[in-house]
Amino acid sequence: MRRLLRLLPLLAALAAVACGVPPDGAPAPGAPAEVARLARAIEALGPEVDPEEAARAARIAYAHTYRLAEDYEIEDPPLVHNTKVNLGLKPRGLCWHWAEDMETRLAEERFETLDLHRAIANADNPFRIEHSTAIVSARGASMFDGIVLDPWRRGGVLFWEHTQADTDYGWRPRGLVLSEKRRRAQSTAFVPQRP
Repeated sequence: MRRLLRLLPLLAALAAVACGVPPDGAPAPGAPAEVARLARAIEALGPEVDPEEAARAARIAYAHTYRLAEDYEIEDPPLVHNTKVNLGLKPRGLCWHWAEDMETRLAEERFETLDLHRAIANADNPFRIEHSTAIVSARGASMFDGIVLDPWRRGGVLFWEHTQADTDYGWRPRGLVLSEKRRRAQSTAFVPQRP
């Protein structure tokens, strides 16, 4: 309890500067017009994209965001919720949880005309929080030609945008970022000298 009391000023400061807007109660799944707009954007990713798959991906992205917001017990802006997760006060809800759970749910659909990607931003920027997301693209297309599906940014309300138009984050492929991190960790690891 004392630990929590010492952290209250930090939580208050985070609430004042946290990005995103806290939802009023539980966020509602996307309105039909919002879901339809995302479906059209996914379909427009390429002529080979099946309209039914685009519509299904859009419905799932909005519905799954809503479900995860309930499961993660979202009540606060993202950075405040992150602090609560890191303190063990909330079960999940860090950006990589959202990205992982969104990708897993969409992958269950086994889309034939869509691909899923994971991306990370700010991994090499000490002044910004590292951020993860899921991206949907036309089958065979690069993640840079896809659409970011980011429920974390607005605290359980789905944000989506074409990857290249999402100027808030410089997205990079997750595998590449993790590989670079492993290389850096190995190059700075302590290696004892033999006598």
